[in-house]
Amino acid sequence: MQALSNVDQAKRAAIVRARWMIVLAAILWSTSGFFAKAPWFEGWPGFVLAFWRAAFACLILLPIVRKPQWSVRLIPVTLIFVAMNYTYLTVMERYEASNAIWLQYTAPIWIITLGVIMLKEKTGWADWAMVFFQMIGVLVILIPQFQDDTLWGLTLKILVGFTYALVVLSLRWMRDFEAAWIVGINHVVTCVVFLPFVVQVGIYPQEWIQWVALAAFGMLQMGLPYWLFAKSVKQIPGHEATGIVILEPILVPLWVYIAWGHLTSYERPEVSTLIGAVFILIGLVIRFMNERKTSRQLAMEG
Repeated sequence: MQALSNVDQAKRAAIVRARWMIVLAAILWSTSGFFAKAPWFEGWPGFVLAFWRAAFACLILLPIVRKPQWSVRLIPVTLIFVAMNYTYLTVMERYEASNAIWLQYTAPIWIITLGVIMLKEKTGWADWAMVFFQMIGVLVILIPQFQDDTLWGLTLKILVGFTYALVVLSLRWMRDFEAAWIVGINHVVTCVVFLPFVVQVGIYPQEWIQWVALAAFGMLQMGLPYWLFAKSVKQIPGHEATGIVILEPILVPLWVYIAWGHLTSYERPEVSTLIGAVFILIGLVIRFMNERKTSRQLAMEG
């Protein structure tokens, strides 16, 4: 029994460590608006930012790869990652910064549904309560914005959440592969796909501040947090992981305001965004209060 208890304690410690790694990933991801809305990249299309961000992410990821493995599964996984980068940064570039982030959090309903169907992941009432409140929050934020947009704009907004959900599920699907390898090859393929378009438009960094910002954008905002996230989702379900990184959109407008609030181009978050954020946080609190209660019960039984 003692051996079993030690094993259980080790598993719980690994889960706690994974959650904290996702918290760190969320904080790093939340700096996306700081870079995407920086005046240094004004007029840059989303795919140009996606290319340079992925290129610098490769510089931090590929050197730590130890076990590169080839599989036909890498084809859909890498293409899904490319699609997520394009939709996310295109929406980030066209609309108010926090829009793209909140749109990503239409993902939990896709993740929890497809995760149960495809990956046979277990869920409880708290998981569905989290999704319910988070979806209410996202709808409160987005419905006012769906009135004056094009069909392509609406499609892009929907795809932001859907492609993000597929990326999370694909990382769970590929959890038998090294995390650095999966995330690294995703960024390599992103570079390859977007390179011809970057060459066509001819947009390249010209000033030293652009090079420094792009390096930080790729390495610290993209490469490192995706590596942390990929390692963490091996320990916890995808819907729980996305529930934790809901911290990201709460921080995004804060960094944007601190950095670029003085610019005339700055767009202040709407009241609906603040109200929606409250609903999203309620879902997160319900999920983790239930998790804490369950952990205490298991500890008492052990």
